[in-house]
Amino acid sequence: MVVLSKIYTKTGDAGETALGNGARVAKHSTRVHAYGTVDETNATVGLARQHATGEMELGLARISNDLFDLGADLCRPEMERDAEAEFPPLRILAAQVGRLEREIDAMNACLQPLRSFILPGGSALAAHLHLCRTVCRRAERLTVELATMESVNPEAVKYLNRLSDWFFVAGRMANDDGRADVLWVPGLTRGA
Repeated sequence: MVVLSKIYTKTGDAGETALGNGARVAKHSTRVHAYGTVDETNATVGLARQHATGEMELGLARISNDLFDLGADLCRPEMERDAEAEFPPLRILAAQVGRLEREIDAMNACLQPLRSFILPGGSALAAHLHLCRTVCRRAERLTVELATMESVNPEAVKYLNRLSDWFFVAGRMANDDGRADVLWVPGLTRGA
């Protein structure tokens, strides 16, 4: 259980922060960028939830909780003895990736195949979901970069990859099951 009685600690005033294992690193480290961008993704999910109802809102609520799990995963470097730790680290599991895949397949079954790229927009919910998608892609790129330097849970990378696809398909659903998608017309404005 987390208890936060004092919000500011002044321990980061010198440009460092503590990881989940207690190690101190620069706030500009790739690891901090990765889990910070996961947090940013979660903030965009909060905005999208303001426009969602029913199953879409429930799906976004699950994702929001998953993103906190993912942040916890990334802020605690993997170690060979994770299972022996006093407080075992929270790691993203293949089951969470699988759930996203099942949800993507179910949503996509309602949509017509794409015959053009789509532009972000349409309904307010779709626009917010496209913002979620692009911030999630940045979190994925940073996590992949981190994985070239340090050990990273491979399920964390898979989760981010599937999640951006989830946001894309959900954005199409939010546009009247794709019927109100804003289609890209190549070169449309070149002569304007």
